[in-house]
Amino acid sequence: MRYLLTLSALALTVSAAVAQVGPPTSQRTCGANRQLVLKDGAVVLDTGPSTYARFVRSGAECTVGQFPEPAWVPSSNNPQCFIGYRCKDGSDDF
Repeated sequence: MRYLLTLSALALTVSAAVAQVGPPTSQRTCGANRQLVLKDGAVVLDTGPSTYARFVRSGAECTVGQFPEPAWVPSSNNPQCFIGYRCKDGSDDF
């Protein structure tokens, strides 16, 4: 039963992520990229040829055991645009 719930949640996440992928971040301004993250809370964006990543506005969008790490992407007007955060797995070294 737990496996089915996990699988269902994963399928919903993948479906939502695929629907949100748009043009590469390099084709939008830094402000437009940042606004997407702020508006939706969590988005998957095209960051380069065959490269996608999930960006979040805060640690509230990360799962338990993850922490927000600052993230930068290339944009049309800034090669290192601060877009928000990426959720990273916590370290086992406590």
